[in-house]
Amino acid sequence: MKKTLFLAVTALLTLSSAQAQNTLRLMTYNIKNANGMDNVQNFQRVANVINNACPDAVAIQELDSMTNRSGKTYVLGEIAERTQMHAYFAPAIDYDGGKYGIGLLTKQTPIRIQTMALPGREEARALIMAEFEDYIYCCTHLSLTEEDRMTSLEMIKNFAASAKKPFFLAGDMNAEPQSDFIKGLQKDFQILSNPKVPTFPAPKPEETLDYIVTLKNNAKGFAAISSKVQDEPVASDHRPLVVTLRTAEKAEKIFRTKPYLQNPVGNGITVMWETTVPAYCWVEYGTDSTQLQRARTIMDGQAVCNNKLHKIRLDGLQPGQKYYYRVCSQEILRYQAYNKVFGNTAQSEFSEFTLPAPDSDNFTAVVFNDLHQHPKTFRALCQQIQDIDYDFVVFNGDCVDDPASHEQATAFISELTEGVHGDCVPTFFMRGNHEIRNAYSIGLRDHYDYVGNKTYGSFNWGDTRIVMLDCGEDKPDDHWVYYGLNDFTRLRNEQVDFLKKELASREFKKAEKRILIHHIPLYGNDYKNLCEDLWKPLLKKAPFNVSLNAHTHEYAYHPKGKLDNNFPVIVGGGYDMDSATVMVIEKKKGELRIKVLNTKGEILLNITV
Repeated sequence: MKKTLFLAVTALLTLSSAQAQNTLRLMTYNIKNANGMDNVQNFQRVANVINNACPDAVAIQELDSMTNRSGKTYVLGEIAERTQMHAYFAPAIDYDGGKYGIGLLTKQTPIRIQTMALPGREEARALIMAEFEDYIYCCTHLSLTEEDRMTSLEMIKNFAASAKKPFFLAGDMNAEPQSDFIKGLQKDFQILSNPKVPTFPAPKPEETLDYIVTLKNNAKGFAAISSKVQDEPVASDHRPLVVTLRTAEKAEKIFRTKPYLQNPVGNGITVMWETTVPAYCWVEYGTDSTQLQRARTIMDGQAVCNNKLHKIRLDGLQPGQKYYYRVCSQEILRYQAYNKVFGNTAQSEFSEFTLPAPDSDNFTAVVFNDLHQHPKTFRALCQQIQDIDYDFVVFNGDCVDDPASHEQATAFISELTEGVHGDCVPTFFMRGNHEIRNAYSIGLRDHYDYVGNKTYGSFNWGDTRIVMLDCGEDKPDDHWVYYGLNDFTRLRNEQVDFLKKELASREFKKAEKRILIHHIPLYGNDYKNLCEDLWKPLLKKAPFNVSLNAHTHEYAYHPKGKLDNNFPVIVGGGYDMDSATVMVIEKKKGELRIKVLNTKGEILLNITV
């Protein structure tokens, strides 16, 4: 039981860490030396307030260090120990045998710390700055006198002028929003907290004295997503203020996957990729990498953006012409009706592709099947085709099987597309019965751009016609395991109409060669294919040169006529190293050759059809 609880807590902390990766939480808190409204000095109480807010950095005001009234205690150190944060103290005055001032608590160790004295006629004031890799955070507690505050503002502006990264200032400014000081502050600084929410006095706040602001000149690479005055009426006479920022991802970390090509039909091609953050994306392309056009996805007049999965169509391309392209993604930090904030932009390396000319009479393609998310098997098969210059790739089902989540699907699709150089070679993903199962099975569709926007279809590669069918599940729709959620009967009947039109079409009849591809075999399958009664009558006289199938996990070859089949049938193997296969289709002029290789590179079949 204890082990289970530990694992659950560990998982929760890991998730929390992942969620916080691109956020920055800044806090400011005048703690009144940890003396609460009940006149009790309680370090743990203040630490609890901070811990509950989970800040990355805290600006703290009114701190004793080794004073008699605090029992010769380093107050900031006491709170740092209880929050497990680094402590940095800036004394403003000598007081009661020790020091009194301000400080910073930080999760990270700063690159450097710097302090500066500020004016205050009732008592001297100070500023402390902590510089980190990506930002600067400063704490101050300004004078009660407006003239001193205005002088301090000029000093702070001069101090911040040399900053080359986002510069944040926080603290008890001792000034309300309508004051001349705050109006002057806003000329150079943007207030990130909400000045309409009062922070003092803690039991019933009526005044806004505490602020978190940023220097406008460097207000890039982040967006404020929330500001909150914490509901804490007792621990101090001020309430704590927390601002949460979304921070820009580094450009080199924006891409989740490399681009991969889909749907190379109709003088166009689709480019797809994923990012780690929401982004605005486009593709730059052209016949010369120095003369580029830009394409993006517009839907109903709007650019499709602020998402992580990207699909952009390049149309009006010249068949037979080589094109160069790269994908570009600019992070969107905030997407609101009247306020949009952008982060860094990532650009991929240039890739290239060529669409087939209509009269092209030769090509090479490879077909994988039933990989069942076994990367070692896939890599072994890729080794056998590494010296083949292929034009496109077909994944004939049960490759990205039983998809449980977006992350799982993305990981293996990326494995597949990168393994076959999918940024240069278009891939066709066909469904097997296992792609239809599990929680993310419907979401899987978003990762592909199907020909004709259906899971079945047809296209020409040069003078060869390729027809792809979707058999659906391998059990009847009323089988208990589907819980009444499937209707593949309708899908199979749709394809009866599709096949009739396809077999009668001009494109099919004029084709030099014709290839049929579907996952579950119609011939030589131990279990009845639910499509047999619907499709076999149409295919009995259909002049296909070959049918490429999968599903059984056993390589098989059935010559024409052996099983009342009107064309040769080749069935690919399974996912084990000993049974896996890859098919190679080679079309040269009037000859169509099919090879089947195993993971050792042995040729299991080499025929001309």
